[in-house]
Order: sequence, then structure tokens, then C-alpha cells
Amino acid sequence: MSDSDPTRGFSKDAVRNFNASAGDDSRGGMNDVARQVASQYRRDTMSPIMVSGVLRMVELALLFLSGLCIYFYYVGFFNHLAWQYPLAIAAASSLAVVLLDVTDCYQIVSVMRPLANFGRLLMVWAGTFALMALTAFAMKMSQDYSRLVFGTWFVVGFTLIFGLRLVMSKLIRRWARDGRMERRAVIVGGGTAAEVLIRSVEKQPYNDIRICGIFDDRGDKRSPPIVAGYPKLGTVSELIEFARIARIDMLIVSLPLTAESRVLQLLKKLWVLPVDIRLSAHSNALQFRPRAYSYIGSVPMLDIFDRPINDWDSVAKRAFDIVFSIIGIIVFSPVMLATAIAIKLDSKGPVLFHQKRHGFNNEIIEVYKFRSMYTDKADPTAKQTVTRNDPRVTRVGRFIRKTSIDELPQLFNSLFGSLSLVGPRPHAIAAQSHNLLYNEVVDGYFARHKVKPGVTGWAQINGWRGEMDTNEKIRMRTEYDLYYIENWSLLFDLRILFLTPIRLLNTENAY
Repeated sequence: MSDSDPTRGFSKDAVRNFNASAGDDSRGGMNDVARQVASQYRRDTMSPIMVSGVLRMVELALLFLSGLCIYFYYVGFFNHLAWQYPLAIAAASSLAVVLLDVTDCYQIVSVMRPLANFGRLLMVWAGTFALMALTAFAMKMSQDYSRLVFGTWFVVGFTLIFGLRLVMSKLIRRWARDGRMERRAVIVGGGTAAEVLIRSVEKQPYNDIRICGIFDDRGDKRSPPIVAGYPKLGTVSELIEFARIARIDMLIVSLPLTAESRVLQLLKKLWVLPVDIRLSAHSNALQFRPRAYSYIGSVPMLDIFDRPINDWDSVAKRAFDIVFSIIGIIVFSPVMLATAIAIKLDSKGPVLFHQKRHGFNNEIIEVYKFRSMYTDKADPTAKQTVTRNDPRVTRVGRFIRKTSIDELPQLFNSLFGSLSLVGPRPHAIAAQSHNLLYNEVVDGYFARHKVKPGVTGWAQINGWRGEMDTNEKIRMRTEYDLYYIENWSLLFDLRILFLTPIRLLNTENAY
């Protein structure tokens, strides 16, 4: 069983009951209140992890540049120990940031309370200088360095760090008030269990969790419409639609101790969403084997699913997309120019074809392709799959489809951000197999959309490209896509990217 299986760790009876009810996923529309609440949370927030990461980089730069300026002022511009001084300053700055991290000085709670952490900051900065002095003494180099330079740097460096944290504490409090830096959570399951959880979370000092509402399938008799001041916004099926609109960070499942089968039913529906899913640890009677525990303040949670490619990983992947998309556009620009001319000469109509497809979190995106069909026979919805010798495809279209040249304009999608360079390939909204939508064929199909779709992907380089004329092909493509999501890394992306031209030589399934 893969790590993404939501039934992992539960008893066999519960899993049997879970699977029996898995197909019952009626999707009603949200009520007006839920839609209004969701619209309030459309805007993305700043991640606390990202904020503390940027603070690390800023403090490192401040310490290094202030030390360098003091060295230039007292000693001159590389007049004495031209490389030793900058190296010592860089090493001390890096050591200070590492020690601040080890002592939890980059936790948001610590950053918000600079006065309470004044002593800890001073101790770390003094410890850095003590270690630096000890190292210089052991290497018999202490006499070579100016005590005035490092004494001045000690005062200036600490003043800069502490001053920056005073500013950051005010900024973070303002961002928290404005809703720009918070973790948005939805409680799944109402009643007494949810009330206990909400009260526990709200008691935590400097809490960055904003509870957006409660979703529960049970009626008002078992699950009141208002719990601890928060409204019940709808059912779990409506929660999926809610999470498509609102920028939710976390789902917290809070159910009674005896609700093992119900938890499994919920996870079956919810794991397709690109959010962290946590199980409130007061349900510890469940026979569940979590990979890790996490805490909201002192409230323990069981980590069920983590949002993939999040925080700094998303920054690294976006940088990867921009760099390699620009390289690809430059390298393939002659091919794209020649293709555009050939299309114009071959048949009437525009060079580019625009198609609406499912993007990240099921958002509708517009994907660019070179036009490969006759204009009057084009199928923007892709409801009818392209087959071998399809009369709708032009002469040039057959060639560019077989060689995947028709996909090259999607490098611009990747550059602009609607696609990633590597990821699950986006399918057209109305794409079907035997009159069934793909999500009706494959259970959990929409889990492919937990990450941004890609120009190329793990499924494509493993032979699952082209015509999806059987349900088995759709299932295999989904399986490979989910494997990619679970095992993503930049090296994995590089591997897929460089294997793509080689694997495209196999045109067996491309029409």
C-alpha cells in the first residue's frame, strides 16, 4: 500500500466499510453563506516558514555587510589581511544565524516577542564571538586581528539584529491582523469534539491559526449549526468545493473516538485537496500509525497528508521553471518559427490553439498549442479523443503531434506560471473515456491537481502519452502522476526534463 493510501493503518473491518461507501460522493453546490465565506479567503497568505526564512537571509546579509563596512572603515579597503577578514566575518555571520536557528530564535512566536528574547539574542551573539576568539587563539592568529574592529562589530551587529526584530514584530502583528500572514484551517466534524478542539487552539498564545468554519455531514441534532462561535458551513462534499475557492492551508479532522470508519470516509474524499490534513490527537483510540506528529501550540495533531511542493520547495520549483523555460524558448525558437509558417501554409486559421484545461487545485487555465486540426473541425473541449488517421488532423498536424512539437508553446505557459515545466499533464475539462469523464473512471483522479500541471511529466516519459482510449491507460497515467507528486525533487524534475526528448522518439501512441 502506498503512503498516499488514506486507509493505511486502520483495521480491516473499517477499511472494508470504507471501500464499500467510497463511491458515495454526491457533490452538491455550496450554500450562499459558505460561498460568501470562501470569497473572503481567495487571497493567498504569507507562510510563516517563508517569513522566517527571509529573516534568516536578511540577518545574514546585515551581519556580513556591517562587519565588512567596519573593516573597511578602520583598516582600509582590503589593505590588511585582504581575504582573511572577509572570511572571518562571513564565518561568524553564518555561525550566528545557525545558532539563532538552533535556539529557536526564528520561530514566529520568538520573532513577535523581541523584548522577551533579548537575553537569548545577546547570549547567541556573544557566544559567536567567544567561539570566534577561541578559534583564533587555537590557531595562534588572534594578534593579527583588530580588537577595535570586532568590538565595534559586536555592538553594531547586535543593534542591527535587535532593531530588525523590533520592526519585524510590528510587521508580523499587522500582517496577522490584516489576514496576510495566517494559517487558515477548516474543522471537519462538529459537536463536542470540535468545540473542545477549537477552545484548545484558541487558548494558545500568539496563535496564527484562523478557523474559517466547520463542515459536517451530520444533521443539526448531532452537529449544531454553531460550535464555539463558528458556523457549520455545509457537508464534506461541499467542503471540497469550498477549498477550491478559498485558500485553505489545513483541514483538521475532529471526530469522536469511535468514528474510525467515518474518518476513513472523510479521508477518501479529502485527500485530493492540496492542503495539510491533520487528525486531532484526542482521537488517539484509532489504530493509526502516523509518520510524524505536529503541534498547534501545545495541541497535538497526527499528520495524515502534507501539501506537496510547498513553501521553499515551491520557490525552488518556480525558479527552475523560469530558468529552463527561457532556455527552452531560446533553443526551440527556430523550430517554433518554422512550425508557425508550415501551419499557415498548410491550412486556413490561426497558428495557435487555445484550450481550457484543469490546472492546480482544479482551477481552469488556458493552455497554448500549435493548431494541429482544421479550424472548422477543431474540438476545444477534447470530448472526442484524437485517434490514428483522424480526418480532423491536418498534414502538418500529424507530424507535430507525433513529435510533440505542438506542445512547444506551453513553454510560455510555464514561463508565465499557469503550468510548471514538469508535472502531471493537464487534461481538457471535458476529456472522456467511453462517455465517462476521467474523474469518473479513476477514484482520486483529482489528486493529480494537488500540484501545478506540467509541460512534460513522469507518466509521459514512461510511455503513457497520446490517446487515452481505455480506462486502464487513464488509471496508469494517474498512478504515475501520483508517484511523481509523492516523490518530487528538483533532481527528479531534471531527470524527467532531460529524458523527455529521448522518450519522445517513441511515437507509438501519439496521433
